Amino acid sequence: MLYIDPGTGSMLFSVLISLFALGYFAFRGVLIKLRLLFAGKKGSAKGKRIPYVIYNEGKQYWNTFKPVVEEFEKRGIPLVYYTSAKDDPVFGAEWHSVKPEFIGEGNKAFARLNLMEADVCLMTTPGLDVFQLKRSKGVKHYCHVVHMINDATTYKRYGLDYYDSVLLAGQWQGDDIRYLEKLRGLPPKRLVTVGCPYLDVQQARLSDMEPAGDHPFTVLVSPSWGASGLLSLYGEKLLDPLAATGWDIIVRPHPQSRVVEKDLIARLQARYNKNNKIIWDFDPDNIVSISKADIMISDFSSITLDFAFLRDKPFLAAVGDFDARPYDAGKVPHPLWQFQVLSEIGRELSREDFPRIGDIIKNIADDPASERNRALAKEKAWQYQGQAGARIADWMVQVQQEVAEG
Repeated sequence: MLYIDPGTGSMLFSVLISLFALGYFAFRGVLIKLRLLFAGKKGSAKGKRIPYVIYNEGKQYWNTFKPVVEEFEKRGIPLVYYTSAKDDPVFGAEWHSVKPEFIGEGNKAFARLNLMEADVCLMTTPGLDVFQLKRSKGVKHYCHVVHMINDATTYKRYGLDYYDSVLLAGQWQGDDIRYLEKLRGLPPKRLVTVGCPYLDVQQARLSDMEPAGDHPFTVLVSPSWGASGLLSLYGEKLLDPLAATGWDIIVRPHPQSRVVEKDLIARLQARYNKNNKIIWDFDPDNIVSISKADIMISDFSSITLDFAFLRDKPFLAAVGDFDARPYDAGKVPHPLWQFQVLSEIGRELSREDFPRIGDIIKNIADDPASERNRALAKEKAWQYQGQAGARIADWMVQVQQEVAEG
């Protein structure tokens, strides 16, 4: 039997979609010319285009798009919202100017997007024009909104290379993007600092939550996924000594872990299935777990900064074994900013610390200097707090006017 490995399959799919797209737009061009020929001067070369499109690849990114969608609705500007999540929260509201549509998952969604015709398309999905998600010839401007407040180079290689503009949470994120553009001979993208929409949403929700009051001391373990992820690297070597403390432990794997690390998650769940102090949280929305936690343990994930800035509490991060090579960070000649500030707003955790993890957590001093450092880091990393939705909408409208006139 013929076997095609996933990588080759992905490449073949990309080639087929590219050929199909080329044929589609060539055929469409012929139809437009024929229409003009028969319509004479009254004809128009403009087809029916979508001015504004948002694509959401997963339910977990709704909080990034929510302020933008609400801003378009408030302004009465028509917006098409494509999503690959059947249970996307967008379907739970009644919209007048926003048109949500489920377009399927994976290759089915990519095939639809690769033939899309729009003026401006906003996405969080990295890797445009790298794998299956190709630039459509019918889209004039692709805009990426950074859905994190750590380094923009923690995407997989070439994650942002082929976008036309990138919307930043803080201006500092643009420095490494510019470095990579020069390194790779890429034309400069338009970089715009807009703030962080999902943190705006989470901050508002956290403010509305009831104070926790007296509750058991709770540790939130919330790692990223992949070979450098906390659970992948350490698993029970960390969770066993944590379980021995008797504290409440919330383990919240990255949503992608349930896709690519199923065996790992199943093994760990089976190991602790009789321990009622260990709770597994698979909700794409992290705010409930964040609100309950007294301290967080993570890795290179930006959720450490979310926790520090939203709760103003310290965290532990195991970053010593982080392998930057699969990421754009591997091409940047300096450490990640989030690692550089770690000692000022949190504490680095090594595997040698695991046997005494309980004592380490007890002795973490949340002194005034740490509080000041967190405030300074928050000011740098998360600019224009509470304004991201309006600023992103402003940018999309500006770009749409530019491409429509051009």
